[in-house]
Amino acid sequence: MRRLRSAKIVATLGPATSTPERLSQLFAAGVDLFRLNFSHGTQEDHRRRLEALRELEGKVGRPIGVMADLQGPKLRLGTFQSGKITLKPGGKFRLDLDQVPGSEQRATLPHPEIFAALEPGADLLLDDGNVRLRVDRCDRKSAETTVIAGGDLSDRKGVNVPGVVLPLSSLTPKDRSDLAYALQIGVDWVALSFVQRPDDVAEARKLVGGRAAILVKLEKPAAIGRLQEIVELSDAVMVARGDLGVEMPPEDVPPVQRQIVQSCRRAGKPVIIATQMLESMVRLPVPTRAEASDVATAIYEGADAVMLSAETATGAYPVEAVAIMDRIIRRVESDPNFRVAMQGTQAEPEHTAPDAISAAARQVAHTIGAKAIVSYTTSGATALRAARERPEVPVIGLTSKLETARRLALVWGVHSIHTSDVTNFTDMVEKACVIARSDGFAEPGARIVITAGVPFGTPGATNVLRIAWVEG
Repeated sequence: MRRLRSAKIVATLGPATSTPERLSQLFAAGVDLFRLNFSHGTQEDHRRRLEALRELEGKVGRPIGVMADLQGPKLRLGTFQSGKITLKPGGKFRLDLDQVPGSEQRATLPHPEIFAALEPGADLLLDDGNVRLRVDRCDRKSAETTVIAGGDLSDRKGVNVPGVVLPLSSLTPKDRSDLAYALQIGVDWVALSFVQRPDDVAEARKLVGGRAAILVKLEKPAAIGRLQEIVELSDAVMVARGDLGVEMPPEDVPPVQRQIVQSCRRAGKPVIIATQMLESMVRLPVPTRAEASDVATAIYEGADAVMLSAETATGAYPVEAVAIMDRIIRRVESDPNFRVAMQGTQAEPEHTAPDAISAAARQVAHTIGAKAIVSYTTSGATALRAARERPEVPVIGLTSKLETARRLALVWGVHSIHTSDVTNFTDMVEKACVIARSDGFAEPGARIVITAGVPFGTPGATNVLRIAWVEG
């Protein structure tokens, strides 16, 4: 099944989309990678969904990527005596470690690590930023605050601490258990939440041990301050605009989104734009015009993928949301201005033989009017380099490793195929031509561009460029 677009679609699974029939409909509508959200559901729920996806993969004959999204630390208030309170602007409010139900004057904040990091003048955001407190005085057990923006608060509402690096690992005991389970059942990507520093990524990479690719969710302003280091350590990045939009002013999110996309494109790392892309379709059959424009903006910026969350996990129109997102992407990519945007943000190739070959492949494909670039890849690096160039034609990624084919389902413009490795140049050309024709990329007489590494099967050794004619 060939997608008629380059950008990919990620969809979150949940109660609305867990049956084999629904998964098949989502894939047919355009989903390339499925997200298992470990913030909700049981491990057994996620295992059943993954098994259904593997069964679907066998039926359709196409690699399907699966991501395990770990919950990360969740900072929450305690409970209240009456279940709910109302804070008024200018009022005083105390936060402490006392395990006593809260009142209009105080609440439990059962996170000593927050008090350890707080300083007078810091802001605390409660309930997704609907209530804002300013710290007046604090110690390691409590904080006296002034209510800057008031509102209602109920039990266990979330707490955000913008501008403060908290002494917390991005992996809680629950995350470590979920990570071990996700690797055991065979996910392709692991998404890390609450990443604040490069060390968080390094810690996760040791635990993963190469059994899955690592995707970093950027949702903390502290992480943006060390963006380059985090991108270098990751295999892919997600712009998680939900928490990011809580912890920084809304007007700062679009420029930060563009900054992250550009950084990932320079590094040749896939980047996903996520959160509230078609939010109204949780309950309505069509998106707003603003939501359609939001998806389009992400595509014009060159994002590898756009993601649906509640729209497909719990929404009333999950298949329709995917279909509309597919149509928006295809419409944008058919706009002449899209190609101008890609050329205007094209990253310079690095001074290496593999990057030189990939850049040349894009230029040669354009000059001779080739129908596709065929990249033989073992680790996925060759296909990633080809995608980094944002060529005008599809990239067919041929790999002998099924796990690589599944991971490449996330990458812009790559049509990944699991196939046996080649041993010589004749076999390389013949296989590339046969697959380009059978999968609908090139008719007899058309030309394709082939990149590979010699010796064949050597990871990261792209050093060959070949032009071939597809025979009848």
